[in-house]
Formats: sequence, structure tokens, C-alpha cells
Amino acid sequence: MAITSALVLLAVIWFMVLFIVLPLRLKTQGEAGEVVPGTPASAPTNPQLKRKAKIVTIIALPLWAITCAIILTDTITIDDFDLYSRFGPGSGTQSTSEN
Repeated sequence: MAITSALVLLAVIWFMVLFIVLPLRLKTQGEAGEVVPGTPASAPTNPQLKRKAKIVTIIALPLWAITCAIILTDTITIDDFDLYSRFGPGSGTQSTSEN
């Protein structure tokens, strides 16, 4: 795995975890009863983005390290996902019927 691939993998995992963490403990302006004019009632009152970014990083880094280890040690390879060559034409023995 090249360094660019590792960084892209980290970015994908980081953003996936971010989208999971963002709505947790979210209090909207409508729930607080203080809707700022010009904003929807579903807008967060205090999104705590720095705190959530730290949480996301703490969760994403071990997931990234585990994923990189799996890829680098060839525990799971691309051939494991190649179902066409496993189950496609010519993959098994074909039985012939005798009449």
C-alpha cells in the first residue's frame, strides 16, 4: 500500500466515523426553544465540532491501523472478493448427462 492509498483510506474512515458521530447528543434550536431568525429549527444550538473531531480521530485511527494491518499482511486480498472467478463459468466441473 502506497502512502497516498493509506492517506485516502484514513480520510474515508475518518469521514465515515464523523457522519456517525455528528448526530450524537445533538440538541436542536427547536428543542431548546430559541430559534435564531433565518435558521431552521433543526439547526444545532451548540454543535461542539472540536470535541467531535477529537472523538472521531480517536476512533478512526485504531480502525485505520487495523484496516492497514489487514491489507498489508494479506489477511484479506482482492481475490477473496472476486466471486466471478469462483462461481462464474468454468469454475467447477460440469456434469454431462448420458442418454
